[in-house]
Amino acid sequence: MPNSSSRTANALASPWRIALSPTGNTGDAFFRGLMFSAALLVLIIVGAMILALAMKSKLSIAQFGFSFLTSRQWNPVKGEFGALPFIYGTVVSSAIALLIAVPLSLGIAVFLVEQAPYYIARPITSLVELLAAIPSVVYGLWGIFVLAPFLRVHVEPHFARWFGWLPLFQGSVTGIGLLTGGIILAIMVTPIITAVIRDVLAAVPDSQREAAFALGATKWETIRIVLVNGAPGIAGAIMLGLGRALGETMAVTMVIGNRPEISASLFAPSYTIASVIANEFTEATQDLYLSSLVELGLILFLVTFIVNGIARLLVWNVTRKSGATA
Repeated sequence: MPNSSSRTANALASPWRIALSPTGNTGDAFFRGLMFSAALLVLIIVGAMILALAMKSKLSIAQFGFSFLTSRQWNPVKGEFGALPFIYGTVVSSAIALLIAVPLSLGIAVFLVEQAPYYIARPITSLVELLAAIPSVVYGLWGIFVLAPFLRVHVEPHFARWFGWLPLFQGSVTGIGLLTGGIILAIMVTPIITAVIRDVLAAVPDSQREAAFALGATKWETIRIVLVNGAPGIAGAIMLGLGRALGETMAVTMVIGNRPEISASLFAPSYTIASVIANEFTEATQDLYLSSLVELGLILFLVTFIVNGIARLLVWNVTRKSGATA
C-alpha cells in the first residue's frame, strides 16, 4: 500500500493521469478533468491563432520571403510591402518607453517595499494600479491635447537648441512623433513594471535584510542586496513591460504620426506594427495587401509571445528560489 508521499510523487510525475483518472471520488475526478480541459483549451486557442495567422499570410510570405523584414517600401498601390519601417518604429518607441519607465518603476517599487510606511504605501499602490486600468484611448486623447502641445512648446525646442547637433534632435518640432509615442508608452507600462518589481522585492526573504543589518550594512546597502537577489525577477518585469509596449495600439496610433519612414530624429513621425494594422486593415481590398498586414500581425504575435515567455520564466525563477529559501 503506497504511502501519501509516494502518491503525491506519482501525481506530480503524471499530470495527465491525475487529470483524467479517478481517485476514488467521481466528483474530484470530474473537477480535475474539467480544469485540465480548461487549461488545454488555452493551448489550443494559442495554437489556432498562430496557425490562422500563418495560413492567412502565406501569400505574402511566398511573394516576399525574408525581404519582407528588410524592405523599406510600403506602397499598396504598386503592391510593394516591407515591414522594416514598422519594426523600426515599434522597437524605437518601446526602447524610449523602457528608458523612461524602468528607473521610474524601480524607484516606486523600492520606495513602496523598503521605505514607505503602510499608510502611505497602500494608497500609492492603489494609484499605480489605477493607472493600469485606464483605457489606452484615454491615454491617446491626453497625449493629443496635453502631452503633445506641452512637448512642442516647452520640451522639444530646448532639446533642438541644446542637442541639435545630434541626429536624434534634428528636424521639425511638431509634438507628434517617436518621442511623444515613447513617453505615452512609458506612462502605460510603468504600472505593470512597478507591480511586478514590487512583488519580486517583497518575495525576497526578510532573513537576507536582517543578515545585512546584522553585519552593519546601511539601509542603502541592504536595498542593493535585495535588488541583486531580485535581479532575475526585475528583468522579467522589464520584459513584461516590453511585451505590453510592443503590442500597444490605440494610444501610440494617436500621437506617433503614422508615417512609414525611418528617421534618426525622435521628432519625426513614425509607424508601429500595431498601428498600421489598426489603421489600414479596413482598406486592404487586395489579397496581397491583406496578407501583408496579417504577416505583420504574425510577426508581432510571435515577438510578444517570446518576450512574455522569457519574462514569466525570469519571474518564476525568483519566486521559486524565495519559496525554497523560506
